[in-house]
Amino acid sequence: MSPVTQSWRLGALAGLLLAAGLSLSACQRPGSTNAGPALSASAAASAAKTAPSLIDKGDALLALHRQMVVLMDGEAALKPAEREAVSSVGLMLFHDLQKGQRALVEQAFAKDASLDSLAQLLDRVEGEPSWFDADRLAFKDLLLQLQQRLGASQSIAGLKLAKRAQEDLAVLTEVEQAYERELRDTFGRFAQRGIELKREKWADYVAKLKTIYSREQILKDYATILPQAQAKPSAAKSERELFGQQLPEKTVLLSFDDGPHGRYTDEILEILQRYRAPAIFFELGQNLGSVDAQGQVKPGPGSEVAKRVLAAGHQLANHSFTHGLMSKFAQAQVRDEAAHTEALLDKAGRSGQALFRFPYGARNDQALDTIEALKLRSMMWNIDSLDWSDPIPKSIAARVIGEVQKQQRGIILFHDIHARTVQALPLVLDQLVAEGYKFASWKDGQFMSAERKPLETGDTQLSGAALYRDSHALIVGIDQYQRWPRLQHAGRDAKAMQETLQTRFGFRPENVKLLLDGEATRANILRALNKLSGKELKRDDRVFVFFAGHGSTRRLPSGREVGYVIPVDAGLDDLQTDAIAMPQLQELGEALPAKHALFVVDACYSGLGLTRGGGAPNNNNFIRDNARRLGRQMMTAGGTDQQVADDGPGGHSVFTWTLLQALAGKADLNGDGLITATELAAYVAPAVSAVAHQTPAFGSLPGSEGGEFVFELASAQEQALSGDSSQLDPQASALAKRLDEAKTAAQAPTAKAVQVKLQGLDGKEVAIAAPTAKVDPGARVAAQRANDRGLQLYKERRYEEAEAAFTEALKLQPRFALAANNLGFIYYKRGKPAEAARWYQKAIEMDGSRALAWLNLGDAQLQAGDEAAALAAYKSFVELAPQHARSAELRAWIAQPDAAHQPKPAA
Repeated sequence: MSPVTQSWRLGALAGLLLAAGLSLSACQRPGSTNAGPALSASAAASAAKTAPSLIDKGDALLALHRQMVVLMDGEAALKPAEREAVSSVGLMLFHDLQKGQRALVEQAFAKDASLDSLAQLLDRVEGEPSWFDADRLAFKDLLLQLQQRLGASQSIAGLKLAKRAQEDLAVLTEVEQAYERELRDTFGRFAQRGIELKREKWADYVAKLKTIYSREQILKDYATILPQAQAKPSAAKSERELFGQQLPEKTVLLSFDDGPHGRYTDEILEILQRYRAPAIFFELGQNLGSVDAQGQVKPGPGSEVAKRVLAAGHQLANHSFTHGLMSKFAQAQVRDEAAHTEALLDKAGRSGQALFRFPYGARNDQALDTIEALKLRSMMWNIDSLDWSDPIPKSIAARVIGEVQKQQRGIILFHDIHARTVQALPLVLDQLVAEGYKFASWKDGQFMSAERKPLETGDTQLSGAALYRDSHALIVGIDQYQRWPRLQHAGRDAKAMQETLQTRFGFRPENVKLLLDGEATRANILRALNKLSGKELKRDDRVFVFFAGHGSTRRLPSGREVGYVIPVDAGLDDLQTDAIAMPQLQELGEALPAKHALFVVDACYSGLGLTRGGGAPNNNNFIRDNARRLGRQMMTAGGTDQQVADDGPGGHSVFTWTLLQALAGKADLNGDGLITATELAAYVAPAVSAVAHQTPAFGSLPGSEGGEFVFELASAQEQALSGDSSQLDPQASALAKRLDEAKTAAQAPTAKAVQVKLQGLDGKEVAIAAPTAKVDPGARVAAQRANDRGLQLYKERRYEEAEAAFTEALKLQPRFALAANNLGFIYYKRGKPAEAARWYQKAIEMDGSRALAWLNLGDAQLQAGDEAAALAAYKSFVELAPQHARSAELRAWIAQPDAAHQPKPAA
């Protein structure tokens, strides 16, 4: 990695890890003009010697990107006429950007091009100080092409450039994620951090761009061509075209423009296969191959992709050859554009009625007559995903779903040339399927609704029943030290762990020993551990040991270090006598007669256990095999020379709070209802490392035979969301989101497992494998787990994700009344009372005895302004739940339905 690349990447990562925001690299320099940023002196001198044309083209790409950002900012709030103009010009800017990228790549890989010029271009993209980090998003597709081409290079220099491009792409992904996260609550700092970061949001980036460009000026620059871009045929001729409004209600047709793409088209085909959804792909001739002056067709690599589209059961259609503005073309040029692409489509094996889509939607009577003379029929769209301008997949999905819900039918326009479209598509299809929409195709001159078969699922079944005969635990928490500095949250951590074991995992209270503060002397801790080693334990039992307090490290004369946990009565100077050494814990663990034991140590300098490696075998007989193997495992909060953060959310340390989140179900990485110690570490270690200056360690202790300590998840108690449902505070909610993202980012997926690199108990880096091959527990159990996940996400204020979880539950179990109510409440919290009321009504149709669904329905209808309907719903609720806290005020309004007695809907 070059120094420039490394500094950029480290800068971006530091901003992400410490603030969950984005620290942009620089503000616009004084004197910059609309022509784009000026080259720094060193870059200008270097560019003059190497390849100034590449640098110039890169700057031109950036200028187009910046203009598109300014132009599209807030377009949804514009009046229809202005919005149409903005969209037309934005599409032209986008396709100019695409053409510029193709030209730059062609020049970069020309026969006489040097790798030095490409290196200089990467230096510019990575390190130009006058650019914002968000500017570099303009080069994501370009970097992908460079990575793919240079990855096949025969030279070391070329491969190094490919590696640089790959690293730059990784950072750009983090930049995108940071902008997606910026709308979340900002994170508070932990007790030992003491760092206050300044950051610049997307809104600030746009504001600075608006000092360089203005929407008005951009539209003015395109004023002469805008009429052609917005051209439409006469009403009489337009009746011959196909539009989304012609589809039946609750029916959509998926369409993809501008392909085929060598990577993203295939990924989209896989997604469509999973959902059994047909689509029409409107292809550009230049992406399929070429046609020479004699009409000779020469298929290119894109033709092979097009054949795969056909093989998957989808339709190919014509989107012109060059994506030109055909409303300003002469009829001969329109004919050539369409005919050349038709020849390439025929060569790829396309058959059936031929469809055509005008680039930009720009067409006039003459252009329409010309393509109809070729026996092509024009198909337009009525729902634009704007995936060509919006970099955030969730935003794309929300836009499409919003428009579908508003119009109730339509032809949806996507582009199969973007990674963000690949990410957004499953979100869209999940929602459409859950809401009962049908997918249409075009066949024999009419729209046809496709029959959807059930999604394929695996048949692997795992049962966690009767994993252990009995469960025992020792829980230690020390705040009030006699000689060591006092802590704030260790006692609360211990109590929370005790409650979790007893209420969630079935540990009997008499089997859980809790030692707090003055009780947690060295003698008492060792006595409790020795007692566990006695007659109480049986071979098929499990033991969980949790310590929250101080830890320390002593360096022996040999140079080896030994870690200690510090009892409440320990002195400062004689660790060997007063504290409990990690090797002593290991010896006690080895002496336990139980099948599996897990030690979790939340303490400063708590690493330094000896490890033999960790990670359970990944196979379908896991439960059977695991029952035969002894397991002795340990996870610690930090390693040598690390202090653990004691001031996390909810009055817990960061480590313990993350551990509690993991045990709530987040560490069930493969969805089998079991959390192994390895899965626990795979979630906790990278998550904690990302938000605090500590590196949790994990491994197996001497005496272990590869067995795994296992927590079996039970379904959460039935909870119908309502205004009384509790949530985490904003800081804790934001941290929960960040921990999940950090865990995901740390996992390197393989076929059946994720590889997570973390610190072993001996201080060395190890890789552990946690299974991720999803287990199908059956639709009912899977729906319940999805609902449970949605409840947790609601608690964390992550409404979009909660909506997706409840939608998944309903997709699996369409008559799941509880999930329908909960989904309705998410819509209610997101300010969509009408949509909320629709789901509450569905919940009531499934089970009219659900009192809270009636209450929620009344609140939603009242907020939507339908007082009569709200009154009726409240009446039903009061009858079902007369003792509810809100029943009195509702009865008063029912008796006297005036403004003075009208209740306030839940917040």
